[in-house]
Amino acid sequence: MTRKANGQTVGYKRVSTLDQNTSRQLEGFGLGLDKVFEDKLSGKDTKRPQLAAMLSHVRAGDTVVVHSLDRLGRNLDDLRKLVMDLTGRGVRVQFVKENLTFTGEDSPMANLLLSVMGAFAQFERELIRERQREGIALAKKKGIYKGRKPSLTLDKIADLRKRIAAGEKKSTLAKEYGVTRMTIYNALEISGSISV
Repeated sequence: MTRKANGQTVGYKRVSTLDQNTSRQLEGFGLGLDKVFEDKLSGKDTKRPQLAAMLSHVRAGDTVVVHSLDRLGRNLDDLRKLVMDLTGRGVRVQFVKENLTFTGEDSPMANLLLSVMGAFAQFERELIRERQREGIALAKKKGIYKGRKPSLTLDKIADLRKRIAAGEKKSTLAKEYGVTRMTIYNALEISGSISV
């Protein structure tokens, strides 16, 4: 892809799970994006393949456009580090929802806004997690929440025991049952360990 003289406009999108849709991010804003990178992973850290690809793709003079602060990073430290890294390399960073753009020559007010809004995004995420924990604890107390269904039923575990005792490999059985070997080890340990 040929770079324009004034740099590329590169989009970055992120949703937390595979079944979520990124179509509402960066669509309909008339941004004229040259390239878009999209992750379907949690933003809890920066270990995201398309984020890494975007970071290695952009050059001085480019602009990275992100729908909102929390799409780039969920915690303040990661968010600030990413923005500082990009702007330090001569890349502009634009957040559409918050209407903020960072260039590296930002005013103290712009840096304050990044810190405050990033802190609010992190605070909001922590509040959501706290509410989830409280809701689960309350549902467990009422007997409503039973947790995740086990991957293997007791009948399947009994069948696994027999087949492993007969010499079949756990890795082969894991593929057949659509689980990991660790799931088999855990299921066997929970239901009473066997020697193999």
